[in-house]
Amino acid sequence: MVVVVAPNAEVSFRIGVTASRAVGTAVNRNRARRRLRAALHPLLPALRPGVDLVITARRPLLEAPWAEVCAALRVLLHRAGCLMTDNGQSGTPDRD
Repeated sequence: MVVVVAPNAEVSFRIGVTASRAVGTAVNRNRARRRLRAALHPLLPALRPGVDLVITARRPLLEAPWAEVCAALRVLLHRAGCLMTDNGQSGTPDRD
């Protein structure tokens, strides 16, 4: 999966989930989007406000174990700085 992050001027966040035809038939694309939305749901309270996210499914998502999908999404969002830590700060360290 691919995560694209862009800042927005709003107080909340916006999320788009997509799957191209390369993922497979309509049934497979819908299944991939459903899996991504379900993996994202428990992370919503920890998402940093003021960002737009576009999450794109890739073909391996269909065959990956559920725990792996959830872990990969968490890692990608953390790496992108979209997850809040316990102290309310962004999940990525400051860059010089």
